[in-house]
Amino acid sequence: MPNNNHLNESKNKVQLTKEGFQELQEELTELVEEKLPIVIKRISVARDKGDLSENTEYQNAKEDKEIIDARISEIEEVLKRAEVVSKTRSKTQIGLGSEVEICPKGSSDKRQITLVGEFEGDVDEGKISVVSPIGRALLGKKQGDEIVVQAPMGDITYIVKSVK
Repeated sequence: MPNNNHLNESKNKVQLTKEGFQELQEELTELVEEKLPIVIKRISVARDKGDLSENTEYQNAKEDKEIIDARISEIEEVLKRAEVVSKTRSKTQIGLGSEVEICPKGSSDKRQITLVGEFEGDVDEGKISVVSPIGRALLGKKQGDEIVVQAPMGDITYIVKSVK
């Protein structure tokens, strides 16, 4: 039986924080107003050099344009479906926008994370998506709660140290 999930995706809302929505708008503006014109110019310059079949500069520029076009389409679709959600006001229960300190059980290695929308996740910045395994496990939890996250190397138990 074919998977028709993609047909329903456009109707599904995408929850974003206000900051995440603004970041996507800024990225879209940068792509459309800065990066796309540059790559179009590169294509034009490379095309003027003649034989396109062996013109790697032309091929690279075309590939870059395809990547930019795909990202523009992706961002536009996310913004169309976006539902900007206020950060959770609760200082005790974890929700979208909560700043959480967690620690693996039996360790003192604390980690600060912020729970964000599906398309805002950035592990390097400590932004964890609510649809990630750890994000799903944290939703609705409180300080002192334990969560179990399934990881490739086995389950990891974390303790919620604080919620802001």
